[in-house]
Amino acid sequence: MKFRSLLASAGLFLVSLALIVSCSNPASQMSTQSGGSPSPSGNAGSATTVRLGFSAWPGWFPWQVAQDEKIFEKSKVSVDLKWFDGYLESINTLTAGQIDANSQTLNDTISAVAGGADQVVVLVNDNSTGNDKIIVREGINSIADLKGKKVAAEEGTVDHFLLLLGLRKAGLSPKDINFQPLETGKAAAAFVAGQVDAVGVFAPFTTQALKRPKSKELFSSKEFPGAIPDHLVFTRKFVAAHPEQVQAMVDAWFATQDYIKANPDKAIDIMAKRGGVSVDEYKAYADGTKIFTVEENLKAFQPGKDMTSLSFAAQEMSRFLTDVGLAKTKPDLTKLFDDRFVKAYAAKAKKA
Repeated sequence: MKFRSLLASAGLFLVSLALIVSCSNPASQMSTQSGGSPSPSGNAGSATTVRLGFSAWPGWFPWQVAQDEKIFEKSKVSVDLKWFDGYLESINTLTAGQIDANSQTLNDTISAVAGGADQVVVLVNDNSTGNDKIIVREGINSIADLKGKKVAAEEGTVDHFLLLLGLRKAGLSPKDINFQPLETGKAAAAFVAGQVDAVGVFAPFTTQALKRPKSKELFSSKEFPGAIPDHLVFTRKFVAAHPEQVQAMVDAWFATQDYIKANPDKAIDIMAKRGGVSVDEYKAYADGTKIFTVEENLKAFQPGKDMTSLSFAAQEMSRFLTDVGLAKTKPDLTKLFDDRFVKAYAAKAKKA
């Protein structure tokens, strides 16, 4: 979902810094890598294959572990795992119904629903706790120092939101910087080449950006706790037709987390390879992504009055999107979250 006109109404940011943002993980082109020879989605019975999209974000690399270690098979679900070089392309592909599920952020899901898509959040993968960063060149030591500087980020994605949140916190407006709208990979490359003074990127592009000599992190998603949740999102059509496959996917996710805990070295090697970074570089991402447990999932799906509640966070983001003109009307969020699959897994785990 490509965003438009974000800068025009940025002054309408919510006073609360707990505003929900999304950790979009885009790159410029789509490149899918399938995990087998699937049956068409929609076939009856066990032949139904889940077409799942994912892209470059540490909280989604466990899907590669699930495929490589045959955890999908153990969970009795057939999966066509599709890797997207371009995160935004994965969102568009889900909206077009060309895949059944995608790994994506709450912000992007709400935007898609506002545009007419019918999607369902069935699982919280993680929260970003530092792996989305604003990185600056030497000589920039505060957010105030960004005034008049060239700052690159992909327009409308999480790191653009993160940048605007930081500006707001420092009493600056988007007009105070020279914003350069570049796709995330190109933004990181432009920063390393010295073409811009600062950049907003997510892991693993943070590793690339920090290769510029004397560059450093100015602030990150760590300063905005709970504001960047990532999810497993299905089309409502698939959930209605194949709830057993959705359940198997949720079961496979938690089984994969168990595998990673039991086999950390092997799992990290798989995830680092998928991310195109070294094992040591991947380990540096550990504190920047908080993988949700079953208990944390259950809590997140409950109604609440702060950003730890998905329903509250979704209302805040919906209000923000309409305020800044990214959505013409507030989408219907009453059916956005479906926690029955997490609850069913929790019940089975408790009995076990």
